[in-house]
Amino acid sequence: MRNLILIVMFVFLGFSAQAQTKKSKNLKYDTEVNGNCEQCKKRIEKAAFAVPGVKMASWDIDSHKLSVVMNEEKSSTTDLNNAIAKVGHDTKEVKATKEAYDNLHSCCKYERQQ
Repeated sequence: MRNLILIVMFVFLGFSAQAQTKKSKNLKYDTEVNGNCEQCKKRIEKAAFAVPGVKMASWDIDSHKLSVVMNEEKSSTTDLNNAIAKVGHDTKEVKATKEAYDNLHSCCKYERQQ
């Protein structure tokens, strides 16, 4: 009887320890995003936060660097780059469509690379 109780306890502890080790995989990702002003910053960060799994997004106006922390099990960096391009801003990986870029406010238009 005592052995049976010990076996049940070890099995229970094994399952509970296994459940606790399961954690989401956070990815720290930096990329360059073209833009000019505070309005661009708000638009870029809003687009980033709209991607599932994004926990933190911050775009620096001077360096054009977007820093993101995201759960890579919920979405990918491609999803993030596509969301930003959809609102009119080119990233290193994805270029915005002409229509999306043309919809930007005049102060937000940057020199595009061909």
